[in-house]
Amino acid sequence: MTAGTRSAPREAAPSAQTRRPTGAGLRLVRLHMVSRRAPVALGLLTAFGALLGTALHYHWSIAGGLAARMLVTLTIETGAAAVIAVTTHGPFGEPERATGRWLPWLRLGNALALTAAAFGALAAGAAAGVLPYGTWALLRNLAGTTGIGLLSAVVLGGAFGWVAPMAYLLVTEVALGGHPTTPWVWAAHPPHDRGAALCASVVFVAGAVAITVLGARGGGGRTDPR
Repeated sequence: MTAGTRSAPREAAPSAQTRRPTGAGLRLVRLHMVSRRAPVALGLLTAFGALLGTALHYHWSIAGGLAARMLVTLTIETGAAAVIAVTTHGPFGEPERATGRWLPWLRLGNALALTAAAFGALAAGAAAGVLPYGTWALLRNLAGTTGIGLLSAVVLGGAFGWVAPMAYLLVTEVALGGHPTTPWVWAAHPPHDRGAALCASVVFVAGAVAITVLGARGGGGRTDPR
């Protein structure tokens, strides 16, 4: 009789063990981004956005024409890409492998989040003036240069991820003074150039895949023993 009148058991409240994976995951993401100095990078990217806005508002290098204004803009975009590349450096090396299978996704998430933040900061700054070639060119140039930086971090190390973007800026500076034919110098092409956009996209995807799978050279990257 008592068995028939027994009420159904209450639905168990989520236990601490059930909630723990979500909390641990968020903590892992936070620790990874802090180890990559993401908060400092966000501050620098915001400063680059303000610098771009100032340059456009006060017409820096206006006497030099479109090419000179583009060079100022590209220099700021390259600085932002260099910041993203340098954040791929991890200081912990071998112990970082304790994150196991999540480490590649943390690398990718960090790179994509900072790239999106850089574009947002630069686009917001560009609202203060007339951006040469517009927002689409900004996105193309930032993505392509960031891809170069990520590839540089894989080959040279995260601390030297800025080297290749700066070298590419010099190549672009020379191309701006002439008539570039190769789409691989995408920053010197107008925004509607599909070949330039495709090349920049390929480089960004290659850099994102490389940093995800291999990591930056040293500091938890592919030089660690497996």
